Amino acid sequence: MADTKREIERKYELPELPDAEGPAGLPDLTRARGVASVLAEGVVELDAVYYDTADQRLAAGRLTLRRREGGDDAGWHLKFPVATGIRDELRAPLGDTVPDELVALASSRSLGAPLVPVVRLRTARDVSQLYAADGERLAEVSVDTVRAERLAGAVAGHPATAAWTEVEVELAEGADPAVLDAVEKKLRKAGLRPAVAPSKLSRALQETAPAARAATGPSGTAGDHVLAYLRAQIEAIVTQDPAVRRDLPDSVHQLRVATRRLRSAFRSYRKVLDRSVTDPIGTELRWLAGELGVDRDNEVLTQRLSAHIDDVPRTLLLGPVESRLRIWSVARRSGSRERTLAVLDSERYRTLLTALDALLTEPPLRKGAERTPGTVLPRALLKDYARLARRTEHALSLAPGEERDVALHSARKAAKRARYAAEAATPALGKPADRFRKRVKDVQSTLGDHQDSVVARETLREIGIAAHAAGETAFTWGLLYGEEEARSAALERELTVVWAESSRRKWRSALTG
Repeated sequence: MADTKREIERKYELPELPDAEGPAGLPDLTRARGVASVLAEGVVELDAVYYDTADQRLAAGRLTLRRREGGDDAGWHLKFPVATGIRDELRAPLGDTVPDELVALASSRSLGAPLVPVVRLRTARDVSQLYAADGERLAEVSVDTVRAERLAGAVAGHPATAAWTEVEVELAEGADPAVLDAVEKKLRKAGLRPAVAPSKLSRALQETAPAARAATGPSGTAGDHVLAYLRAQIEAIVTQDPAVRRDLPDSVHQLRVATRRLRSAFRSYRKVLDRSVTDPIGTELRWLAGELGVDRDNEVLTQRLSAHIDDVPRTLLLGPVESRLRIWSVARRSGSRERTLAVLDSERYRTLLTALDALLTEPPLRKGAERTPGTVLPRALLKDYARLARRTEHALSLAPGEERDVALHSARKAAKRARYAAEAATPALGKPADRFRKRVKDVQSTLGDHQDSVVARETLREIGIAAHAAGETAFTWGLLYGEEEARSAALERELTVVWAESSRRKWRSALTG
């Protein structure tokens, strides 16, 4: 894995002095709160070539990939946005070609298209370090004189070069972010203003050619609103891809949630979207979620059972309970990291990403997409709610047992679909759809907790049998099974209350006005 550095910085534009004297200089930053001294380090010459696809897919996703010479961090750098002014920079050694690891991390954006040089930036960087009274390094301040040259994608009527001077303030590792506010206060007082462009590459692209393609938000039709929701979920998949590759916390879960939301939208809004296009994509999304979910589900279940074991009085923990759980968990692992990366590197997955991109480029809209949201979206919500009602009431009519558990799980799926449909409709329908979403989410949460308990019971029985076969006492596993059984029964009683609260509301009149 490439080295990763969290970059927290702010950029500022220097005002021009009168009489063409060039840009102004920096104020005395020792007057900024917490700054005791400023050490000038001199000028460093940097030469960076930025890479992207021909249609600037990386730039559209606010990723930057560069090969830079000069300075103390020469090499290949791939930067991912984290928040405003914060990026994660992944570094690889300097070489002639883009490192395979960085190609893979950018692949959900590039979709296999070649990464070619698009912009060259040559920067004269005048560097100073800010220190506290105790000698702690607080930040690096640089005055960057930039010369940009467009290498690919030049457009007639637009200059191929640009030049400007900017100030960059980067927080030192471990320093208090408040120092950035203190420095900014002094810079603003001296006439500097925050840079409009989020990066040098962004400014270079803006000044040498039209901006990269930008996504449009919802407009007035039902199709516009549904597509806005699809766009958000597809963006989530594309964003979480490199996060999963980097093994970031919760990334697999977030990617799976995005696939589920997309599949639900395909099914809920069939009056808007052409099934002949979305059904095959939905099948592939289901495959992806299933491939990524095996180890995640095992991890969550292990955590649940471990927590229950921790709650058992020590006098009732008979036999090697913790060890037996570890044995079960390890045996269930499927080589998670290797398997996940193999899925993301597969041709099948790349084909899916290409299909999702095409879905937004040429949306498969039906005639219903041209109608107003108020006529199309409520009908979809009510249809999903009717499915949920049928399944929930059927499940509650059954006697406790395996058949009821299966029926309740089916109702859970319907609740999740109705909830996601309401999420998509809320920007258009407002508070009524949001209230609908909250009510359905309450039902889904109760059903989800019940299903988790069902799965936990099945696992406890499996582990208990293995313990018995190994000559161990299965007492504790039976105890935990009984607790989960009681928990399931309590959740079924809770469901009758939650469902009554949801079904009592007249959703047709609420959603249609």
